Amino acid sequence: MENAPSFVTHTEVVEDSLEDLALLAQALGHPHRIAIVRHLLKHPGCICGDIVDVLPLAQSTVSQHLKKLKDAGWIRGEIEGPKTCYCLKPGVIRRFSEMVGQLAREE
Repeated sequence: MENAPSFVTHTEVVEDSLEDLALLAQALGHPHRIAIVRHLLKHPGCICGDIVDVLPLAQSTVSQHLKKLKDAGWIRGEIEGPKTCYCLKPGVIRRFSEMVGQLAREE
């Protein structure tokens, strides 16, 4: 996770950075990735095949979107036998909201 935001890769509290916000925001820059995040909010511990069933996309395309979300620090994937179970990283939505909120306060 060389590109993951610092708050995702470190346990200590890290000062907000524009790079972290940009990386998270960029990963949400596609409607299908937003749909995946929404789906994972409602169905934690989702298998890639479950996501394929709800999106009008090929499995390989869903996998590419999942990789982008994972690389940015939105989700994690745990291998369970022949399948990978995906879930949102704890606190990532709250943290993203805080960073966006801080932008508004900086005006």
